[in-house]
Amino acid sequence: MQVLGDALERLRDEDERLALLTVTGVDAEPDLRHATVFMASLPEGALPALAARRGDLQAAIAREVRLKRTPTLRFVADPAVTAGERVEEALRRVHHDGP
Repeated sequence: MQVLGDALERLRDEDERLALLTVTGVDAEPDLRHATVFMASLPEGALPALAARRGDLQAAIAREVRLKRTPTLRFVADPAVTAGERVEEALRRVHHDGP
């Protein structure tokens, strides 16, 4: 996760669509062929930018982490963040509307 975050930080200077992206987790398959990267949010333009930089991000992993193989990355919005936002909104409504 740290390696991806650092790599994204370096790539932000080259592609503004990668600004404000936060990696919240990574789920790799047992055989390490594929990994799902969970992002706090995916603003418009972020997915195409991530797809375009997938090779750079995978190369960063290969340089920094000793693995049998480097997984192919897939980027998705973290469902836990989305669920948390819904809960926060519901709590705001309850607080605003009163009991």
